Amino acid sequence: MDLELRGKFKKRGWKRFIHSFGNSWDGLKYAYRCEQSMTIHAMTIILVVSLGIICQISRLEWIICIFLLGVIAATELINTSLEAVIDLICPHIHPLAKIGKDTASAAVFVYSVVSFIVWCLIFIPKLIPIVTNWL
Repeated sequence: MDLELRGKFKKRGWKRFIHSFGNSWDGLKYAYRCEQSMTIHAMTIILVVSLGIICQISRLEWIICIFLLGVIAATELINTSLEAVIDLICPHIHPLAKIGKDTASAAVFVYSVVSFIVWCLIFIPKLIPIVTNWL
């Protein structure tokens, strides 16, 4: 698609703005319906929110947890879109396509590990007294 033709499709205005929310919602529905890692992300959201309520975390800790959950979801959505584009461009197995998919997946993995470490730093000190009182 050339620049002039693309400009015709990139209209502005409230109708287009509202329509873009529908497109975003379609992308979220697709990802949660078809991507296993987004199902795991949904379970992680439930776990983190539940632990936040149980541990009565501070407002700053809530901000950190919500930020981490949001960035993991966004990174996974970018990974999903890159995989789709790579599959479109290169429908057969190619070493460069594998590198593209694997490194996008690695970005999600790295951010997930970092988030897990931060959540451990937030929740473990709060869970130890709860668990010891419960036992």
